[in-house]
Amino acid sequence: MKNKTSEAKRWLSQALQDLDDAKFNLSGKRYNVACFLAQQSVEKALKAYLFMKGAEEVWGYSTAELCKDAKNFDPEFSIIESNASSLDKYYIPTRYPNVLPGGIPSQAFDEEDAKRAISLAEKVIGFIKSKWIDKSSKAPI
Repeated sequence: MKNKTSEAKRWLSQALQDLDDAKFNLSGKRYNVACFLAQQSVEKALKAYLFMKGAEEVWGYSTAELCKDAKNFDPEFSIIESNASSLDKYYIPTRYPNVLPGGIPSQAFDEEDAKRAISLAEKVIGFIKSKWIDKSSKAPI
């Protein structure tokens, strides 16, 4: 189990770094990147939770689908399911111009989009952290 716990901590560490990077990009007015990194932070935090719970393989990029997987371990994940699902809209359109009807991602997303994405990510990650107990110290991370 130590390997899975170690892997889970690596994923959570990167999730927290991605959230910090989202905030940095918000301050630099790189709103599409901030939105994307908010989605990435939740994707990685959900994967960390799944690894922590002993999932053998964790696949996929959809925060909605990963949250559904987490509900198999803890039905309380339904509390944050809509927040996690909302972040999926920032996965592809924030990066690829051919997904948008006109313009480019850096012009399509604004400060409010980035603030909303970061707020959603903070809620989901806060919830995940509340579920995380370090088995060696019996303390939340």
